[in-house]
Amino acid sequence: MSRRNSTPRAPPLTPLATLFELKGGRVLPLPARLARLYGSLRMPRAGAHPHIISNFVTTLDGVVSLNVKGHASGSDISGFSVQDRMVMGLLRAIADVVIIGTGTLDADRHHIWTAEDIFPELADEYRQLRTALGKHRPPLNVIVSGNGHLDLDLPVFASGKVPVLIVTTTAGARQLRKQKASAAVQIRAVRSVGTIMRASSIINQVRRVNAGKLILVEGGPQLLGDFYEERVLDEQFLTLAPQIAGRQIDDRQFSLVMGQMFAPRSPVWGTLVDLRRGGSHLFLRYSFP
Repeated sequence: MSRRNSTPRAPPLTPLATLFELKGGRVLPLPARLARLYGSLRMPRAGAHPHIISNFVTTLDGVVSLNVKGHASGSDISGFSVQDRMVMGLLRAIADVVIIGTGTLDADRHHIWTAEDIFPELADEYRQLRTALGKHRPPLNVIVSGNGHLDLDLPVFASGKVPVLIVTTTAGARQLRKQKASAAVQIRAVRSVGTIMRASSIINQVRRVNAGKLILVEGGPQLLGDFYEERVLDEQFLTLAPQIAGRQIDDRQFSLVMGQMFAPRSPVWGTLVDLRRGGSHLFLRYSFP
């Protein structure tokens, strides 16, 4: 018997069912359609330091990227879930800053990290939400690159649709300045060990450019691992997709965190603060005090 190997057809966009929700923080003013689809969204009140969250999708066996050309994005993990993209757009809509690494950029080279770009169907609602929150510009797109090997002709840099900050090393900055950058692009170098930059150094450079209070980290796994290692991540939004990806013994597939080891010496434990269901997908939210 032949084995069928196909991506499941994405179901229509229907409201998420709230299964568990801790009622802390303030309720954000979601437009009616977004409120119907997601439910209430609570975020901590602004403090002296930015609130840093991350958003990923993972298979049941913990894979966040197949790391195969043409199949390296989160869509292959989520099964092209419209609800997952809706939530991604919602988090980008409330964010002041979206941080990604070069691996995430390479996986989708024509993408721009805005709510409208990930889920155009709700573009008007996302804009209404940003306006209600007093955010009148798109989120700052931050690209973290240790070596500076970036193509500044890609849409995120050249379109002028978003302000962009490239955080890199001294050597990376020299490499980037060989190209002509758009007026929307800033390049800042930080101290590093080789091409490795501390998460706190990245945040410091971000805050010099954008004083916003909500920072969203969308990867990749090594960059996220650095944020966990320095204990600077406040919350993890995680979509659990009903897929088993499987692994070879020595494969190159990525898990949520790469490049860091916590357990058994210093495991990082989170607290479940929110759980929603969309079909067979689960939408989890953990806090890391």
